Amino acid sequence: MTLWLAIPLALLLVAIVLLLSSSIVFHFRLRKRGKDDRVEIDISLLYGLVKLHYELPYIIFEGIKRGVSVKLEQSGVMPAVEEQSEEEGRIDKEVVDKWIDKFKKALRATKGLKEWFKDTMSHVRITQLDWSTDFSLGDAAVTATTAGAIWGLKWSMIGWGSQFVRLQKRPRTFVVPVFSEDKMSFSTEVTCSGSLSMAYGMYAGIMLLFRAYKTERGLHVWRELIREKK
Repeated sequence: MTLWLAIPLALLLVAIVLLLSSSIVFHFRLRKRGKDDRVEIDISLLYGLVKLHYELPYIIFEGIKRGVSVKLEQSGVMPAVEEQSEEEGRIDKEVVDKWIDKFKKALRATKGLKEWFKDTMSHVRITQLDWSTDFSLGDAAVTATTAGAIWGLKWSMIGWGSQFVRLQKRPRTFVVPVFSEDKMSFSTEVTCSGSLSMAYGMYAGIMLLFRAYKTERGLHVWRELIREKK
């Protein structure tokens, strides 16, 4: 009887160790070439057994009042389960105001949410960061001058972001001024890959619940925010 009890306990222990030893791996890619805009996000869990893919095949700016029209495609692979869905929507001032309001509610409902976010991001490891930009302003002299400004802006943004995450490799940035065109053009592509250990991800989730619990009606507010999202 002891042996039959020890075997499942040993298997459970092995499963827990494997789970905590795994990582949450993500890959982000943004590409803009003229009117062709595309954003892709891939997330992999449990050694690739769970895969999630999100894609924005187009992002169309329709003016200040109408905002941005987007289409979200979602697909995923889990053990014995596959799902796929599409959703179209518009991001305008009203939508942004709702996001800001929800963010403020989350801040009030969670003790030290900013500190929790910084602590969690500090455990994110960035293994790849490539950012290339080709552009032309229609004038060779102005294009050459602007190239230096864009280069400086890129490194300033990367330097600011590196305060929150761990860069495992030196980022690669490219700025290519195009002098052969007499018209304005712009294209850019950003590729970013990284990971977060599953053990710390679970710990961060527990700490988030604990911080919400320590705030008056914190858990209730978070439940309401999740219901609104659904």
